[in-house]
Amino acid sequence: MSVANTAGSAAAAFPPQPWESHTARFNARRGPSATVISANGEFDASNSGALADYVARCAAHSKSLVVDLSGVEFFGTAGFSALHTINVRCAGADVRWAVVPSHAVSRLLRICDPDKTLPIAESVAEGLADAEEPRRLRQLIAQSR
Repeated sequence: MSVANTAGSAAAAFPPQPWESHTARFNARRGPSATVISANGEFDASNSGALADYVARCAAHSKSLVVDLSGVEFFGTAGFSALHTINVRCAGADVRWAVVPSHAVSRLLRICDPDKTLPIAESVAEGLADAEEPRRLRQLIAQSR
């Protein structure tokens, strides 16, 4: 697989350089209240870890993130694992974050996150508005039913 990843050499730079493979791409832009990471394409075991690492690099330079997955066409179970990793890393670093899902992402979240423990926003604008609200605790472990 051919991967053009220019972010590895500039790990300390912010925002990181866009990341691209033959099936997916993502980039970051810093806004006044949060960093927005936009992802497009297809996410599976070959590239979902790279997304989690990219978000972690952004989280090191921001207190609020919006991960915009509205352009994602396919999202495998490794993508859910990446979102869980992002959730744990952001909670540990006291970084507020939200994910804007596409239809494919929402479909997987209905199966893998039925208790809705991940922070979901309907749009980037909603995610940015949430970044400006006072912090509220996120439940990382679902309560038994």
